[in-house]
Amino acid sequence: MITVEYIWLDGAVDMPQLRSKTRVFTHRHGLAELPEWSFDGGSTWQGTVRDSDRILKPVKLYKNPFSEGNYLVLCEVMNTNGKPHQSNHRHQLVKDNDPDVWFGFEQEYTLVKHGKPLGFPKDGFPEPQGKYYCSVGTRSVNGREIAEQHLDICLSAGLEVIGINAEVLLGQWEFQLFGKGAKVTSDDLWLCRYLLHRICEHYGVHVEFHPKPVEGNWNGSGLHCNFSNKRMREEGEKEYFKEICEELKENHKEFINNYGSANELRLTGDFETADIETFSYGISDRGASIRIPIGVVNDGWKGYMEDRRPASNADPYKITRLLSNILVEVGDLVTQ
Repeated sequence: MITVEYIWLDGAVDMPQLRSKTRVFTHRHGLAELPEWSFDGGSTWQGTVRDSDRILKPVKLYKNPFSEGNYLVLCEVMNTNGKPHQSNHRHQLVKDNDPDVWFGFEQEYTLVKHGKPLGFPKDGFPEPQGKYYCSVGTRSVNGREIAEQHLDICLSAGLEVIGINAEVLLGQWEFQLFGKGAKVTSDDLWLCRYLLHRICEHYGVHVEFHPKPVEGNWNGSGLHCNFSNKRMREEGEKEYFKEICEELKENHKEFINNYGSANELRLTGDFETADIETFSYGISDRGASIRIPIGVVNDGWKGYMEDRRPASNADPYKITRLLSNILVEVGDLVTQ
């Protein structure tokens, strides 16, 4: 017997939640052989009681790192007429984009128990932040066992997670994911999030993706997105990087509208962010909307840029679609 866990995104508005259910097969199936499967959309904000059936369409198969020999499959949500449900943003990526377009997500998250980040005292607050980033020792870091187990599990599933670190807020962590192509990277990020939730079930800990998990003088959580195309990496040129930034500036409002909920609580101009109303870019500037790494300049203006605006709860399908469109606008990609 083989089990396949069907995973999908529900219709929650602020941030889609991951849902899953497991199906048993008598023999192994490839992705193309996996059947579609219906579910109750009325219980996932994707239908009503009188119009509840929605369809899971398998789109990407992964090894199940929790159960050897079995699988996880990421699905798109479809209506019964075969058309994508309105909550399905993956389908808007018409193709898997040019594999020469690379993305690197830096997913920040906060581990919460009993309503507070791990390491926070029952009453009041810990010492001000400053000593928690990439720290070691019981007075400075909490949740390492979860973050490291998550890394191991992701690698076992074949995901290209390339690093982890403790973040500026106590109880806050980050993992970095690399991918070539918009769909590939976005699919993998959702699977990484799913695996993190599964691991935290064992510890009785909640994964918080809210962009401002603690009010006051504490860092928020983002989903920084590094991006590049072949021309940026191989030819570069300062003017080309500037051209991309100016195109991003022209579309700033549209991007912000698609970069996660409650992001105004995080993008204040403080705590390593730019103000939500103002677009900016700069070399080695973590207080800008777009950071141009110093390594890019030192390498003759070749490499990538970092979009620091997305909130930690943002949908990667929306981020990669918008950034890919910008690269089309500046003439490096051919629209399909």
